[in-house]
Amino acid sequence: MEEDTDFRIRFSSLCFITDHVGFHGTIKSSPSDFVVIEIDEQGQLVNKASDEPIHKVNKILPGPNNLAKKTNLDPQNLSFEERSNQEVNTLAGCSGDDQNYEPGSEKEDTIEDGTSKGEEENIDVLGSLLDEKTNELLNRFACDVKEKWNSNTELIGPSSEFSLGRILDKNQRAILHSAIRQKFPFLITVGKNSEIVVKPNLEYKELCHLVSEEEAFDFFKYLDAKKENSKFTFKPDINKDHRKAVHHFINKKFGNLVETKSFPEPNYSADNPKVMITVRFREKAHKPRKRFLHGCQERRVIYTAFTLRKENLEMFEAVGFLAIKLGVIPSDFSYAGLKDKKAITYQAMVVRKVTPERLKNIEKEIEKKRMNVFNIRSVDDSLRLGQLKGNHFDIVIRNLKNQINDSANLRERILEAVENVKNKGFVNYYGPQRFGMGRKVHTDQIGLALLKSEMVKAVQLFLTPEELDDPVNRAKKYFLQTEDAKGTLSLMPEFKVRERALLESLHRFGVTEEGCIQAWFSFPHSMRIFYVHAYSSKIWNEAVSYRLATYGSRVVEGDLVCLDEDIDDEHLPSSKVHLVTEEEESANTYAIHQVVLPVLGYNIQYPKNKLGKWYQEVLSRDGLQTCRFKIPTLKLNVPGCYRKILKHPCNLSYQLIEEHDIDVTKEGSHIDEATLSLLISFDLDASCYATVCLREIMKHDF
Repeated sequence: MEEDTDFRIRFSSLCFITDHVGFHGTIKSSPSDFVVIEIDEQGQLVNKASDEPIHKVNKILPGPNNLAKKTNLDPQNLSFEERSNQEVNTLAGCSGDDQNYEPGSEKEDTIEDGTSKGEEENIDVLGSLLDEKTNELLNRFACDVKEKWNSNTELIGPSSEFSLGRILDKNQRAILHSAIRQKFPFLITVGKNSEIVVKPNLEYKELCHLVSEEEAFDFFKYLDAKKENSKFTFKPDINKDHRKAVHHFINKKFGNLVETKSFPEPNYSADNPKVMITVRFREKAHKPRKRFLHGCQERRVIYTAFTLRKENLEMFEAVGFLAIKLGVIPSDFSYAGLKDKKAITYQAMVVRKVTPERLKNIEKEIEKKRMNVFNIRSVDDSLRLGQLKGNHFDIVIRNLKNQINDSANLRERILEAVENVKNKGFVNYYGPQRFGMGRKVHTDQIGLALLKSEMVKAVQLFLTPEELDDPVNRAKKYFLQTEDAKGTLSLMPEFKVRERALLESLHRFGVTEEGCIQAWFSFPHSMRIFYVHAYSSKIWNEAVSYRLATYGSRVVEGDLVCLDEDIDDEHLPSSKVHLVTEEEESANTYAIHQVVLPVLGYNIQYPKNKLGKWYQEVLSRDGLQTCRFKIPTLKLNVPGCYRKILKHPCNLSYQLIEEHDIDVTKEGSHIDEATLSLLISFDLDASCYATVCLREIMKHDF
């Protein structure tokens, strides 16, 4: 294969945030040197049975007494000490699917285990986590806010916020955030360097001008609980203009989270023309489809969850192979995230229309493709992209050596590098695997063609061959020369499921603009959107490099910062993104780790400094100055999001491994040479890349 020069230039130009020297080494010498284990939303490693604890590696400083022999890092062959600091997402519950959340309802909200999540529990939580004085001051602050609102007194100055102090335990912070917002929906909580600051919720006050305070109180409780598939209904309203104002307010403030619809009251008539506004969280996963038989018999679609272990296998290829063996199509599989090819990976998956028994029947057969399935069980719904807490990595870096012209002690260099990134973090770039490293055509190029509605070009890019003489690339080359989809199908190997699905559609509909649109629908939605996201990711990488080159680590006027550190930045609502003012820059109010940049989409705001202008210039450069990031023909909508420019690895542990190689000299004597390898383990949030973290540690592009 020809060297991917463009790719190397692109990634060698990325910035570093730390200033250590680093070292050289080799990653992914074999798949077992790079093990990735998904962490589900409850903080559990998915390679463990549901009743097993999750684990981590204890930190072992590299020293003469802590040397190990060459280790296989597949977790099935490696034992770890029990992890003690697991975090649990605690959310207050609210109404379930298709149950109206009625303002003023006396009903207690519950979650699945039946635990009460009503106001009494919030009081108990606050009482157990806050000392008596702080709890009393919090209640007094809440009363003061309401009194000032009732007297129309402006809330300005230091008295308009209240600090609970620093709370070091992240889990306790999460519980406090939820408990305070549930007890006092007219307040908001903000995280600043482990400190929780309570402020008046000005959006609550604004809504009170449109609806009753009782409705506003219950609406913000509903909004904070974030229970999927729940809904909230305002009181019936006869005034169309007033309803329009409520719709406008909610969609403007919370449109990325919820949607609103109007429904007539059940006893609606000309004499009683009352209409209710219902609010629902936007759907993030497909609801179970139902099929009706013989007019009334109802049958639900079967969903089977499992953990997939794969080795040195591309994820889409693995899904395609499973689909063939189970007699379903690739779009029947759902997953929370994509995983590396050259690695051993564990991830949660759900397949539709397949029973657990049927999945178990193919276990032996798929082992030949270096796949295993376990933790097989029935569930109620599919997974959605992003439905995970993060990933755990167990990595071996081999052939360690100093950087060129660096004569310092190698062990000290490694220790310095790892500790530096552990404390300061790394630039949160999207990793090279997102763009198809080493390939002639990168995924972001296909995404750009789709955004420009150049459907034929996108298909041609997808089927562009590499400089290899094998059946797959010979078939691709034949297609580009002839556009003969039927002939190409006869040449394309059976295991290339995606390529064959595309070609079958092209054979049926033709290699025209409309035919290529139909061909893209042979891919599941998650894969179609993947290419568009790849383009957005490429621009984000360029943006953060420009941001750091222009302003460095300073937080400047016009920057965007995250106001709540405990929110996952990939799901950060615009209401939690703040534009830095000139006064805040002068006062050094914010730190670099709070800065976020927008990932392109139709529902984001841009920085108001040189970076905002840079975004517009790049969009013009790529012919997207009028792009709305919606592709109706492919049913793709890209709202965009915000991404922190810095991230930190969590639960980081490391150990030096000494490996001995026997060198036979010309004289026949044996010299035992020791080479060092680094075993490193850490957790990263969802959508963070281990190779990017390693790049910062090693100061070395792979």
